[in-house]
Amino acid sequence: EVQLVEHGGGLVQFGGSLRLSCAVSGFSFDDYVFGWFRQAPGKDREGVSCIRSSDGTTYYSHSAKGRFTISSDKSKNMVYLQMDSLKPEDTAVYYCAADGTNIPGPDWLDFCAGYGCHEGKGALVTVSS
Repeated sequence: EVQLVEHGGGLVQFGGSLRLSCAVSGFSFDDYVFGWFRQAPGKDREGVSCIRSSDGTTYYSHSAKGRFTISSDKSKNMVYLQMDSLKPEDTAVYYCAADGTNIPGPDWLDFCAGYGCHEGKGALVTVSS
Protein backbone atom coordinates (compact mmCIF):
# COMPACT_ATOMS: atom_id res chain seq x y z
CA GLU A 1 0.00 0.00 0.00
CA VAL A 2 1.36 3.40 -0.97
CA GLN A 3 1.22 5.97 1.77
CA LEU A 4 2.44 9.48 2.52
CA VAL A 5 2.07 10.80 6.05
CA GLU A 6 2.92 14.36 7.00
CA HIS A 7 4.19 15.51 10.38
CA GLY A 8 5.41 18.78 11.84
CA GLY A 9 2.67 21.27 11.23
CA GLY A 10 1.78 23.83 13.85
CA LEU A 11 1.66 27.46 14.85
CA VAL A 12 4.67 29.68 14.32
CA GLN A 13 5.25 33.40 14.50
CA PHE A 14 6.05 35.68 11.58
CA GLY A 15 9.69 35.23 10.64
CA GLY A 16 9.95 31.86 12.36
CA SER A 17 10.86 28.42 11.05
CA LEU A 18 9.18 25.05 10.83
CA ARG A 19 10.17 21.71 9.35
CA LEU A 20 7.63 19.39 7.81
CA SER A 21 8.33 15.69 7.47
CA CYS A 22 6.75 13.15 5.17
CA ALA A 23 6.98 9.44 5.88
CA VAL A 24 6.96 7.53 2.60
CA SER A 25 5.90 3.90 2.27
CA GLY A 26 5.10 1.65 -0.66
CA PHE A 27 7.02 3.74 -3.20
CA SER A 28 10.30 3.04 -4.92
CA PHE A 29 12.27 6.10 -3.90
CA ASP A 30 14.33 6.22 -7.10
CA ASP A 31 11.31 5.97 -9.40
CA TYR A 32 9.35 8.92 -8.03
CA VAL A 33 9.69 12.64 -7.58
CA PHE A 34 8.45 13.70 -4.17
CA GLY A 35 7.40 17.12 -3.02
CA TRP A 36 4.92 19.44 -1.44
CA PHE A 37 1.95 21.53 -2.39
CA ARG A 38 -0.30 23.65 -0.19
CA GLN A 39 -3.78 25.04 0.03
CA ALA A 40 -4.47 28.27 1.87
CA PRO A 41 -7.96 29.03 3.18
CA GLY A 42 -10.23 30.00 0.32
CA LYS A 43 -7.51 29.59 -2.31
CA ASP A 44 -6.53 27.07 -4.96
CA ARG A 45 -3.91 24.43 -4.35
CA GLU A 46 -0.38 25.64 -5.11
CA GLY A 47 2.75 23.61 -5.80
CA VAL A 48 5.62 24.47 -3.46
CA SER A 49 8.66 22.31 -4.16
CA CYS A 50 9.80 18.90 -5.35
CA ILE A 51 12.88 16.70 -5.33
CA ARG A 52 14.21 13.77 -7.31
CA SER A 53 16.14 11.75 -4.76
CA SER A 54 18.13 9.76 -7.30
CA ASP A 55 20.22 12.80 -8.24
CA GLY A 56 19.12 15.51 -5.80
CA THR A 57 17.45 17.70 -8.43
CA THR A 58 15.09 20.18 -6.79
CA TYR A 59 12.61 22.78 -7.93
CA TYR A 60 10.89 25.57 -6.02
CA SER A 61 7.94 27.81 -6.68
CA HIS A 62 8.62 31.51 -6.80
CA SER A 63 7.09 31.98 -3.35
CA ALA A 64 9.22 29.22 -1.82
CA LYS A 65 12.55 29.94 -3.46
CA GLY A 66 15.12 31.31 -1.06
CA ARG A 67 13.07 30.57 2.05
CA PHE A 68 12.19 26.87 1.84
CA THR A 69 14.52 23.91 1.45
CA ILE A 70 13.41 20.46 0.36
CA SER A 71 15.43 17.37 1.14
CA SER A 72 15.04 13.63 1.31
CA ASP A 73 16.60 10.70 3.13
CA LYS A 74 16.24 7.48 1.18
CA SER A 75 17.60 5.38 4.06
CA LYS A 76 14.74 6.60 6.26
CA ASN A 77 12.08 6.88 3.52
CA MET A 78 11.55 10.50 4.49
CA VAL A 79 11.03 13.78 2.67
CA TYR A 80 11.43 17.10 4.43
CA LEU A 81 10.49 20.72 3.87
CA GLN A 82 12.42 23.24 5.94
CA MET A 83 10.54 26.52 5.97
CA ASP A 84 12.31 29.68 7.14
CA SER A 85 11.33 33.35 7.25
CA LEU A 86 7.70 32.33 7.37
CA LYS A 87 5.00 34.86 6.55
CA PRO A 88 1.28 34.90 7.35
CA GLU A 89 0.60 34.21 3.67
CA ASP A 90 2.36 30.86 4.09
CA THR A 91 -0.55 29.74 6.28
CA ALA A 92 -2.02 26.68 4.59
CA VAL A 93 -2.48 22.96 4.75
CA TYR A 94 0.69 21.42 3.34
CA TYR A 95 0.48 18.12 1.50
CA CYS A 96 3.22 15.67 0.67
CA ALA A 97 2.94 14.25 -2.84
CA ALA A 98 4.56 11.69 -5.11
CA ASP A 99 4.57 11.47 -8.90
CA GLY A 100 6.40 9.10 -11.20
CA THR A 101 5.60 10.77 -14.52
CA ASN A 102 6.96 14.32 -14.34
CA ILE A 103 10.51 15.53 -13.81
CA PRO A 104 11.18 18.16 -11.12
CA GLY A 105 9.86 21.45 -12.42
CA PRO A 106 6.76 23.56 -12.85
CA ASP A 107 4.87 20.71 -14.52
CA TRP A 108 5.33 18.56 -11.43
CA LEU A 109 4.06 21.34 -9.20
CA ASP A 110 1.02 21.97 -11.41
CA PHE A 111 0.28 18.25 -11.87
CA CYS A 112 0.35 17.50 -8.16
CA ALA A 113 -1.55 20.62 -7.15
CA GLY A 114 -4.10 19.58 -9.76
CA TYR A 115 -4.94 16.28 -8.05
CA GLY A 116 -2.75 14.20 -10.35
CA CYS A 117 -0.44 12.69 -7.76
CA HIS A 118 -0.45 10.44 -4.76
CA GLU A 119 -0.87 12.68 -1.75
CA GLY A 120 -1.06 12.60 2.03
CA LYS A 121 -3.78 13.99 4.22
CA GLY A 122 -1.95 17.22 4.95
CA ALA A 123 -0.49 19.16 7.85
CA LEU A 124 -1.74 22.57 8.91
CA VAL A 125 0.80 25.36 9.18
CA THR A 126 -0.35 28.62 10.72
CA VAL A 127 1.86 31.69 10.72
CA SER A 128 0.78 34.45 13.06
CA SER A 129 1.53 38.09 12.37
